[in-house]
Amino acid sequence: MKILLGVAALLSGLFTNPVSAGVVDSLPDPTVIHARDGLWYAYGTQNPVFNSKGEAGERMLPILRSKDLVSWEYAGEVFTPQTKPAWHGGARLWAPDIRYVGGQYYLYYSLASGDVGLATAPGPTGPWTDRGDVLPAAAQDACPTFNIDQAQFTDVDGSHYLYWGSYDTICAARMNADATRVEGPVTQVARGRRMEGGYVVRRGGFYYLFYSDAGCCDGSYSGYQVKAGRATSPLGPFTDDEGVDLMELTTKGAIVVGANGNRWAGPGHSGFVTDLSGQDWLVYHAISTADPDFPPITNGPSGLTKRPLLIDRLDWIDGWPVVRAGAGPSEGAQPAPVTSYDAGGTFGEGSLNGWQAGPGWQARTGQDAHGYAGHTGALSYVVSARKAPAADVRAQADLRVSAGAAGLTLAHVNRNNHVVAWLDRDRNALVTDVVIGGTSRGAQVTALPAGFDLGTWHTVVAELRGTRLTVQVSGDKLGDPVAEQTRTLPRAAARPGSVGAVARGAADADNVGAATLYTPVTRRVPEPTPGALLPGFSDEFDGTAIDAKWQWVRGPAAGAAVSGGVLSWPTQNAELHRGTNTASVLLREAPQGDYTVEAKLDFAPTEGNQQAGLVLYENDDRYFKMAHSVLPLARGNGAVLQVSEFLKEGERPTTTPPTAVFNGPMFGGPAAGTMWLRMSYHFDAANGENEVRAATSRDGRRWVRNGVWTLPAKGPLRIGLISMNRSGALAKFDYVRTYRD
Repeated sequence: MKILLGVAALLSGLFTNPVSAGVVDSLPDPTVIHARDGLWYAYGTQNPVFNSKGEAGERMLPILRSKDLVSWEYAGEVFTPQTKPAWHGGARLWAPDIRYVGGQYYLYYSLASGDVGLATAPGPTGPWTDRGDVLPAAAQDACPTFNIDQAQFTDVDGSHYLYWGSYDTICAARMNADATRVEGPVTQVARGRRMEGGYVVRRGGFYYLFYSDAGCCDGSYSGYQVKAGRATSPLGPFTDDEGVDLMELTTKGAIVVGANGNRWAGPGHSGFVTDLSGQDWLVYHAISTADPDFPPITNGPSGLTKRPLLIDRLDWIDGWPVVRAGAGPSEGAQPAPVTSYDAGGTFGEGSLNGWQAGPGWQARTGQDAHGYAGHTGALSYVVSARKAPAADVRAQADLRVSAGAAGLTLAHVNRNNHVVAWLDRDRNALVTDVVIGGTSRGAQVTALPAGFDLGTWHTVVAELRGTRLTVQVSGDKLGDPVAEQTRTLPRAAARPGSVGAVARGAADADNVGAATLYTPVTRRVPEPTPGALLPGFSDEFDGTAIDAKWQWVRGPAAGAAVSGGVLSWPTQNAELHRGTNTASVLLREAPQGDYTVEAKLDFAPTEGNQQAGLVLYENDDRYFKMAHSVLPLARGNGAVLQVSEFLKEGERPTTTPPTAVFNGPMFGGPAAGTMWLRMSYHFDAANGENEVRAATSRDGRRWVRNGVWTLPAKGPLRIGLISMNRSGALAKFDYVRTYRD
C-alpha cells in the first residue's frame, strides 16, 4: 500500500504528512542526508518502529531510504543487540545526526544515560564501526546540561564543531581534525526551559541555531516547537529575531514551526535537507492527536509517544527560517520536493547513456557511489544530451580529484560557451570561470580550507538566478559549505544549456544534474488581527472596585483590588495544576463565536514558580493558560527563567491506563516586566474542538505568535485571570480587552 501511495504522490507531484506512514510507526528526532548513491536516507531515535505489525521491542537507530523524500522504505538499523557496543551500558540510543566527513558517513548519536557516541561507515546503511565516546569528561563537566541531542557542523575554514545539550542548556565546542572527538573549550550558546535538539546551518553570512523547547514526548500535550537564533560566529552569541540573546534568562521568539490546530502536536527536533531545485525542507517529528501514544511495549520503556517523520517547506523570510511562510505543519496534500533532474543524472549502475562524453571519460562503479564517471587525461567534458529548460537553474556534481582539477559546467552550449566551477587540486581552490566565444571573462578564486582532501567526494552546487551565480562546496549539502563564491555573469552567459562535468588529469564525477531553480517565498502568511472591541466582555479597571461581571472561584483573593486604573493582585501560595486546585481564579463570561482576549500585565517576579496571566477556563481540570511565569533553570545553580508559558490542562485518555488530568506547556516569546498577553479562541466544528492560539508582546505592537492548543469541546469557557503559585510578587493588570475575530 505504501508503495502505491508513493507512486501516486510522485505522479501527482504531491505528498502528505507523515511521510513515514505505512513504513514505521515512529521515527523521532530525524536527520536526513542525500547520499552518494543518489538516494535520501533518514535516521531516527531508538523506538518500537514495528509495534503495529506485532514486533515486540525496539530498533536501535532505524534507517529509512527514499528516492524522492516522499516514499520511504525500511533500510536497517545502526546497531542490533548483537552489535551494540558494551560501553553503552544498556542505554537506549537517541537523536542521531548524519554527516559525510572525509569519505565516510558519520553517525553521531546520544546515549539515554547522557553521553555522545559516533559510528562510521563506508555507505549510508553501513556496515557501521563504532568509534566510541565523542565527549570527554572535561567537556561534559563544563556544560551544565544533559549531554544528549548532538549535531556536528563544519565551518568554512574546515573546523568541525559539535553542539549538544538538553534540559536546559546547549553547548558547543571545536572538534579534532577528523571530527571524532571534542577537544576545544566548551561555550554555552543557549539556555531556556527544556531547550534541546540544537542544529546549525550557515546561510547568508549567518550561523543559524535551530533548537526545540518545551515537552517533546507527552502525546497530544507535547508543547515542542522549533525556534532559531542566529550569529556571525559558530560559537555565538546567538540572538532571536528581536535581538534577545539565547543565553538570556527568558524564553525566546523566532518560532520556525509550532502546532497550528490541525492534527499535529509537538512539532520538533528538526533536521535539514535541500532538494534538487534548491528549496530547503525542515525534517522533523510531530505527534498525531488522533493516535498519539504507544500501548505498553514489550521489552521496552513505558509511556512512549508515537513521533512519525514529517517534512515541510522551509522558507527564509527577512533573514529568518519559517515553515510554510508561517502556516505550520502541513496536513493535506502539498507540492512535493524536487528530486529529479531536468538534465543530467546519476550514471545509473555505470553507464554513460544519455551523456556526450569526450576523450578520457569512462563509466565506473563503486561501493558507495554505485555508477559514476571517471576521467584520466587532458581537458575533456561529459555533458548531458538534454538541456535544462530554464536559465535559472540549480546544478550540482559530486567530484573527487586525484590529480589536476574537476569541475561542474552549467549553462553549457559548448566548450567555448559555458560556466564552470572547478575544484583545483594544484591551487587548493574553488575556481569559477565564464567562457563566451572561446574567451574567458575572468577566473575567480576562493581558497579551500587548509588540508582539504580533494581525493574524497565533495559536492559542488551552483545556483544561477538571473545573472547572479552562487557556488558552494560541501561534504554533505547540509547547510555547512566549506567554500562559497558569488559573482555576476555577463547576460550572454546566463542562458539555458546542458549540465556536465569537466576534468583535466585524474578525477571522478557523479550525480551531475540541473533542475529549475526554486522560486523563494518572501512573505509570511497574513497574521490574524483582532476585530472590533467587545466592551461587554472587557474591563479597563477604571473604577474603585472589581466589577460585578467578574466572579471568583475560591475568592476573593487576599489583596486583590482595583485602583488608579489597575487591578493589583499579589501572587498566592496556591496552585492550579492537576490534582492541586487551591488558587483563586477571577472569571467573567466569554462571548459566543471566535474572539481574542488581551491583557496588559505589569509583573516582575523574582522567585521560582511565581506566575500571573490569562486563562480560558472551563473548570479546574480543563483550561488554557497564558502566563508570565518564573521557572527554575535545570542545573542552573538556582538561576530562574522569565517564561512566556502557554499551556492546557485536561484529560489524556490515550495513555494506558487513561490519565484523568494532564498538563502540558508550550513556551512563547521573550518575557518582560510589562507584557501584553493574548489568547485567540476558535471553535473547530468539524472536529468538535476548542482551539486556542497564544501570542505575546513586549511593546504592544510586535507580537510573537505561539502555537495552538486544542481540547475536545465540552462545557463553555470563561475568561479569567490568575496570580498564584508562590507569594511575594505583585501582578498589575492594566486592562482585559476582548475583540471579535
